[in-house]
Amino acid sequence: MSFFKKIFNKEKKETLDKGLEKSKTTFFDKLSKAVAGKSKVDDDVLDNLEEVLVSSDVGVATTLKIIDRIEERVSKDKYLGTDELNQILREEIAGLLSEIDAGNATDFEVPAGTKPHVIMVVGVNGVGKTTTIGKLAYQFKKAGKNVVLGAADTFRAAAIDQLQVWADRTGVPIVKQSMGSDPASVAFDTLQSAVNQNADVVIIDTAGRLHNKVNLMNELTKVKRVMQKVVGDAPHDVLLVLDGSTGQNAFEQAKQFTAATEVTSLAVTKLDGTAKGGVVIGISDQFQIPVKYIGVGEGVEDLQVFNKFEFVDSFFK
Repeated sequence: MSFFKKIFNKEKKETLDKGLEKSKTTFFDKLSKAVAGKSKVDDDVLDNLEEVLVSSDVGVATTLKIIDRIEERVSKDKYLGTDELNQILREEIAGLLSEIDAGNATDFEVPAGTKPHVIMVVGVNGVGKTTTIGKLAYQFKKAGKNVVLGAADTFRAAAIDQLQVWADRTGVPIVKQSMGSDPASVAFDTLQSAVNQNADVVIIDTAGRLHNKVNLMNELTKVKRVMQKVVGDAPHDVLLVLDGSTGQNAFEQAKQFTAATEVTSLAVTKLDGTAKGGVVIGISDQFQIPVKYIGVGEGVEDLQVFNKFEFVDSFFK
């Protein structure tokens, strides 16, 4: 299908293939056992496939959608051989992801007409939030953008220090205050500084605690409100960072954060060290929020703009 024309450069594609290797190998081991001894896609194969998808962290709701789509194909085509199942899965999962409007960007871009483009980053501690911000700063700067970071996770001194390390490493200015400062005050100062510097992109870190959802909701709402005093329609993107290696726990985090604030995009990290890459498909579909970035390695270049067609192509290669 034209779905799968090559749009990544060779190096990016190789990194993606390598990053998804564990997920792909585990999935196909399970799939081979599911269709062993079968020549056609029948009820037994579909039952086994359902089990494979659920155990690959695609999630129950999304798995049932995929199975329904394949049942429709079986009903329409009357006969489907198990040797065709790989291609059918590719096509149906790509189709499912295509229903979530995310564009099809292949590079680090910001929409025209939003300057500065303000990204507010949310997520629990330990998912790779600060590292993702640092890599984003690197990638946007590499793309020729002027970037400013805001250290509004004032709950942990380590968060401020870690962001400072990334600011130094990437040569990007950072706005910060002391631990315990008002996060909204930091966000306000960051946006004022960004406007004064004619910055293209502002990335605001926020606290990653979920123990009290009401407090988190109030804090994020206040940060948004204060930012809008400087840039009227900020933030332009609320990016939730999730650790792909946690599988179903990432679903729960997505559920909690989407209840606490309006999340507009997702970054799924640490996919290279896990066999749970199917979580990208499930979370994107279940919450109808586009995955914008994926982490497929530890290097600064290994944070990639998520392209659904290239992802599915790598996963089913």
